[in-house]
Amino acid sequence: MPKATVTFEKCIQDSQDYGSNDEHMVSRVFFTLDIDGRMHTGLFVDVKQTVGSSYEVGPIEVGSPKGTSYRGPWNHGAFCTAIEAYYRGLVGSAGTGIRIGSGATNIRMRNNAFIRQSIVEFDISGPETSW
Repeated sequence: MPKATVTFEKCIQDSQDYGSNDEHMVSRVFFTLDIDGRMHTGLFVDVKQTVGSSYEVGPIEVGSPKGTSYRGPWNHGAFCTAIEAYYRGLVGSAGTGIRIGSGATNIRMRNNAFIRQSIVEFDISGPETSW
């Protein structure tokens, strides 16, 4: 079964350059992808969250990866789970970048750059076959 190894490198949180507005915070996560020894570098994905929602549990929309011509097998569900864990690990009550208490509401921080490497691996075969 093929595996993907994703190395998350950094996140730019809530940037107007990526589409943030008064309704949604758009952040960008940068990463590299290794599939069967083939490295794909310079990749990113946009993460969208409603302004005022909880950093810990609020719904997050994860876009499709950008920056590569790779069109092979993919598991977007596993990728979204990994992105969500990485993003939530940066900001919130357990965040390593900015720690915000779980009772805090309506806090908005813009254009924060978090440089933190994290590596995840997941299977890429299954019902979701490409991105």
